[in-house]
Amino acid sequence: MQFFLQNIVNALQLGSFYALIALGYSMVYGVLMLFNFAHGDVFMVGGYIGFFVAAGLLALANTGILPLADNVMLGLVLVLTLFITMILTSLVGMLIERIGYRPLRGAPRASAAITGLMIGIILETGNLAILGPTRLSFPALIESTTYVIAGVFVTNKKMIIVLVSLLLTLALHQFVRRTKWGMAMRAMAFDFVVVPLMGISINNIALLTFGLGSALAAAAGILFGVAYPVLDPYMGILFGWKAFVAAILGGRGSILGASLAGFMLGFIEIFVAAIFPSTMRDLIAFSIILLILTFRPHGFFGEPYSAQLRL
Repeated sequence: MQFFLQNIVNALQLGSFYALIALGYSMVYGVLMLFNFAHGDVFMVGGYIGFFVAAGLLALANTGILPLADNVMLGLVLVLTLFITMILTSLVGMLIERIGYRPLRGAPRASAAITGLMIGIILETGNLAILGPTRLSFPALIESTTYVIAGVFVTNKKMIIVLVSLLLTLALHQFVRRTKWGMAMRAMAFDFVVVPLMGISINNIALLTFGLGSALAAAAGILFGVAYPVLDPYMGILFGWKAFVAAILGGRGSILGASLAGFMLGFIEIFVAAIFPSTMRDLIAFSIILLILTFRPHGFFGEPYSAQLRL
């Protein structure tokens, strides 16, 4: 039982990253019917922006401007880092939509897919050109504390990561369901042709969708840096593809579905690695997902939709 519960805790942390990244994929696909293959690298960019924001805030805090206790100061720095980084990374996402995808509306679908891959490569190589290949160590924003509950080791970092992930998912769900902007996004997802005739700007909704998705990816990047304090220019590739699979598994445009599938993928990977050799992790995990999609091709909460794919 302790073995099972310990892996549950580990899976919740890993699933939190997949869930937050998958939300961006799911929103863009649900509203614009577009696969933004650069989204995994936006996760990477968010991690690096968070690194510099956190380093700058810590430098200011260490000057004595904020006469607070160390744990309070670190907590404040973490909150500010999340807030500032999510805003800055959302601007990056909006820039990607404006420069990379908007000119391709009406172009063949393959053009958009290739564009996403090229944007991802530009972000990776641009990172290498500016910062070099050396990995960066993310600043310690949380003093690690380990709790033993019924023989299960739980750190405060894992608790914070899972809590932030769930809160952001809930906040996004409420935004989409209860605000006028969210209603416009849902309407756009339902009928892409009629909604603009009612005075809703496609460009504004597209910018909002990319901005929100990029902000959530940035949060995942910071939480990843808190959990595994090493940043790499290529860290977004594997996480991005796995989160993309989670978004498809969750169902088209389903926020809760993408989050659930992200956590499910984390559970599968952790338990497979705990029982079988780690080299079998991806093989077994993706085989299980393939089997699920065979019987549920539209995902957990997806519905058959025959409209032509669009940008």
